[in-house]
Amino acid sequence: MSETEPTVVILTALPSEYDAVRAHIPDAEERVHDEGTYVEWGRLPDTPWHVAIAELGPGALNAAVLTERIVNWLHPDVLLFVGVAGSLKKKDIKLGDVVVGTKVYGIHGGKYTSDNGFEVRPEAWHSSHRLEQAARFALRGKVHLKPIAVGDVVLADAKSDIAEHLRKHYSDAAAIEMEGSGVVHAAHLSSGLDALVIRGISDYADAGKSRADAKGSQPRAADAAAAAAVAILRKHRPTRGRAPAPTASDDPQEGPLPPATYAGDHLDFRGTTITGPFTAKSVNHRRDDTD
Repeated sequence: MSETEPTVVILTALPSEYDAVRAHIPDAEERVHDEGTYVEWGRLPDTPWHVAIAELGPGALNAAVLTERIVNWLHPDVLLFVGVAGSLKKKDIKLGDVVVGTKVYGIHGGKYTSDNGFEVRPEAWHSSHRLEQAARFALRGKVHLKPIAVGDVVLADAKSDIAEHLRKHYSDAAAIEMEGSGVVHAAHLSSGLDALVIRGISDYADAGKSRADAKGSQPRAADAAAAAAVAILRKHRPTRGRAPAPTASDDPQEGPLPPATYAGDHLDFRGTTITGPFTAKSVNHRRDDTD
């Protein structure tokens, strides 16, 4: 793996989500982190992207920890979280549709008081503008660009307290899933990392969830999300190059990129980032000789 290769990390939570992404990356090879975290690494055909795929397992906390580990290990340019979700807008967002998150809500923050009950303290992370724009132009009219709600809960009852909580406080959320907030929070802590959550709809977050799952809705939704992710990457281009690690100069007197040094009557800027003219101020230091 070269330090200059444009890299995207695609994270998933479930085996069906992982398999859906893996189908687009031929000839991937396993790589393992010192702490035991596995990825598969390969090139996305007909693009400049090298892709690392990881399966994190369920839960936002687990996702946050492993996302940070993988980001610090592979230093990607782009981070995508791809998988399935439940629709919160049954009339508009159907099974097999794809929701690209314009922002991600963490829905459990709040304060409970005896006077007012539960007072919501929302958390929200906005998606990368670059990736959102790539999604809009690559998938115009084919996906829903909407907020996504994230909570450590499998929602299978549209009449439950948590469903009412979502309708009351997160009415613009189009889908609900369990890990995206951990992923985007880890990305937020990594300065300059473009991140996006892409979810295929596998159920309606109601009592019909088990029946939909039994009919194979999750693999189909995962396939749709993976295809959307690939389309976004084909539209999006690398926006920054990686600076190579410092190396020694051909001049044996310079050494490996030294800082500017004072050498009696001159400043040596060789190997530094200063390439243009500069102005120096002359100071006359007097010394009294008493001998």
